Parts: sequence; structure tokens; C-alpha cells
Amino acid sequence: MAVMQKFLPAITLLVATLLLSVQVRADNAQLHQYVDANTQELVKKLNEQRGLYSKDPDAFYRSMENALQGFVDFRRIAARVMGRYARQATPEQRDRFVEKFKRSLFDSYAKALVDTDRFSMRVKEAVIDPSNADRASVSMEVESATGNKYPVTYSMYRNDEGKWLMENVIVEGVNIGLAFRDRFAQDMEARHGDVEAVIKNWDNAVKSIGLDEKVKK
Repeated sequence: MAVMQKFLPAITLLVATLLLSVQVRADNAQLHQYVDANTQELVKKLNEQRGLYSKDPDAFYRSMENALQGFVDFRRIAARVMGRYARQATPEQRDRFVEKFKRSLFDSYAKALVDTDRFSMRVKEAVIDPSNADRASVSMEVESATGNKYPVTYSMYRNDEGKWLMENVIVEGVNIGLAFRDRFAQDMEARHGDVEAVIKNWDNAVKSIGLDEKVKK
């Protein structure tokens, strides 16, 4: 009995560690499945509705927004793009920028994707941050019709309701959120802190970054 009591703390720690390891693997697998399901639905819609963009851009926009609603936190991303300048904007301006930001993304990147040959995406790995269970990184791979493969990484966070949402994306090493934030700051300086002018000109600002060309490539 004395021997068992001596080793009991070590055994308890070992069991707890093993259970935690099993839980982490289960959580990663669940996140993997969740992201893959949402990604495949998006790819399916893009491939099915290629002709809709040129015929009815607004209908295409609504379709893509419905596909991504509940998976991408556009408001969080847009707030980060505005950065410290968000405090200078009115609530109405922040709301308008969220909508402007979403539309600019669809117009730039969705169009670039529908203009290319058919493609596929797969989740390679989903890893929850061991130091923060509410943050995760999901490694993706995009494969073109010609067989070329490109790395994409989703940055995810878990909200207060326990739902995983995308908060950023990195395409071939280009941090999209950071690129947009830098551009917003540059425009704010160039326009002497005129938030309204920056919001109105956002479509042109996105085009000037040229990230849609990277998507096409």
C-alpha cells in the first residue's frame, strides 16, 4: 500500500496527460472536419456558379456571402484592418466599411478564382494552439487544374459561443490581413486622417495591392 501511495501522484499525472493528449487530437480532428466541410461547400459553389458573376454580380455576391456566413468573421477582420483608426470612425462608418470590405474581397478574389480553371482545396492539418485553446492554425492546399499546388493558412479563433471562425488568411506567405491593414494606414496618412475618404476609395486601394493577381497565378 505504501508503494502504491508513493507512485499514485505520478500515475495520476500520466493518466491526465494521456487523456489530455487524446482530447487535443479529438479537438484537432473535429476542427479539421469543420473547416473542410465549409471549404468544400465554398469550392463547390464557386465551381457551380462561375457564369453567375458576369451575369448577375449581386446574386453571386449574396451566394458567396451565404456560403461564408458563420465561418468567416468579416467584422473582426475589418476592425483589425482599420486598426487604431477604428476609434476615429463612427459606428455607421465602421458598419459601412465592413460591407465595403466584404464586397471588395469578393470582387477581387472571387472573380480571380472564377476566371481560372477549376481547382480544389483540401485541409492538410488543423492544429489548436497548445498555449491558447481558443486559437488555431489550419494548413490548406489549393490545387489547380494543371496540378500546381499552393499553400494557404487559415487563422481561426473560437468565439464566446464556442464556434470556430476564420480571422485571417495567409496565401503563399502573404498575410492578407496585414497587407490590408498596412494599406489602410497608408491611405489614412495620405488623406490626412479622413476616414470617410479612405472608406469611399477602398475598392481602388484593394486593386492597387494587386493580391488578386497572386490568386490568379
